[in-house]
Amino acid sequence: MKNLEPKLVWGIFDEITKVPRPSKHEEKIGKYLVDFAKSHNLEYQCDAIGNIVIRKGATAGYEDRPTVVLQAHTDMVCEKNSDKVFDFDNDAIQTYIDGEWVKADGTTLGADDGIGMAAALALLVDDTVEHPAIEALFTVDEETGLTGAFNLGEGMVQGKYLINLDSEDEGEVFIGCAGGVDTLAYLPLVTKSAPKGYNYYKIVVNGLLGGHSGDDIDKGHANSNKWAARIAERATRLFGARLSQFDGGNLRNAIPREAYIVLGVPSDVAEAFVADVKAYGEVLRSEFALTEPNANVEILTAERPETVLDDETQRKLLLALISVPSGVLAMSAAMPGLVETSTNLASVKFRDDEIVITTSQRSSVESAKEYAKLQVESAFVAVGCEVVHSDGYPGWAPNPHSTLLECTKKAYKKLFGTEPKVRAIHAGLECGLFLEKYPHLEMVSFGPTLRGVHSPDERLEIATVDKFWKLLVEVVATIK
Repeated sequence: MKNLEPKLVWGIFDEITKVPRPSKHEEKIGKYLVDFAKSHNLEYQCDAIGNIVIRKGATAGYEDRPTVVLQAHTDMVCEKNSDKVFDFDNDAIQTYIDGEWVKADGTTLGADDGIGMAAALALLVDDTVEHPAIEALFTVDEETGLTGAFNLGEGMVQGKYLINLDSEDEGEVFIGCAGGVDTLAYLPLVTKSAPKGYNYYKIVVNGLLGGHSGDDIDKGHANSNKWAARIAERATRLFGARLSQFDGGNLRNAIPREAYIVLGVPSDVAEAFVADVKAYGEVLRSEFALTEPNANVEILTAERPETVLDDETQRKLLLALISVPSGVLAMSAAMPGLVETSTNLASVKFRDDEIVITTSQRSSVESAKEYAKLQVESAFVAVGCEVVHSDGYPGWAPNPHSTLLECTKKAYKKLFGTEPKVRAIHAGLECGLFLEKYPHLEMVSFGPTLRGVHSPDERLEIATVDKFWKLLVEVVATIK
């Protein structure tokens, strides 16, 4: 990677991939940033939650221009393939170049938002770039709750313009984003002894594409938890199956790619059951043939477990998982092609004495977000779950007439001879929270092209990083 252009940006990104930085454990990347500031004699400031701002004064002739904030988040989504041995708390991401893309071996790459961090740091130390005063703001825990943005310390930024470096489509400039909220359901885990005279099987759903639960929710990707629930419900209805385990998904903001269930069926129907699972797996694959080319349903023999769910708990769990919505709920009438409202059935986990189901809702319309939250809550309450909602976060209302947007559009056309697309994004950016704290801010968001974000398929398109860098340099040099 260090030999790619622009070398300064890629070299810093290469360093960042070697620093572990899971959400809520950003201590190592925080130390890296502080050391970076010290080694380049740059002023820096840390707040109580762990956010860091690094400052650089204006170059000659730019002293009277408003300060520009460059903003990126320090944490990354930590997802890996089930067969990959990897410790996100200690191991460096294993990167490689595959044609036009940079990828990671079996894990998320962390270009979300490591490449944004790298661009901000590169601008701070590139003495060939002309710019007004710069504040590079690095926030913590964006991926699992926007904790850094929620708790941004007083006096961390004084700028008038903020460029968020956390977008994933080169050639597009974002001026708005969805708000979101998490809804968690808790069902008591009531079990009984696993019956004898049953054959037990582990059924694995894998090979799904997954992706970002906002940006990719309209791609038609399958949800592994939904597939596993459909298989379990069918097995219960047709073969009297007993459910012992259900485990699927991990992160609230990722469409789940893998899930497994452990089921037992009476031995006299075991052969028919196995055949039915294989046939139904093909039905599901056919249903998603265009969007899930590598989907797989595998059935393996399993040892008799100690317990299975009791009848009522199994009924409640499967009813909840079948009935709760997941996917696009509404498209925007104001911005054609934009998802307005969605929900994601993110994970299902068996804990010591309870089943925990995690979902997340997003919408660019606050009332629609609240209604989506109510829909999900209703499906869970109907079967007796306890339901808890997160505090949620606000959306970012577009300002199509801002000076910063006009400057960005002109810069893009000057550099590349075409107008960028200006749009909103169905994902949670920190900009809405910044606007609550600093209502005077004008903001845009742009970045290089990433695909497969929040999954081990995450990849960064090499050619777009150079365009991203040139646009950033041109905007800070021309904003007035």
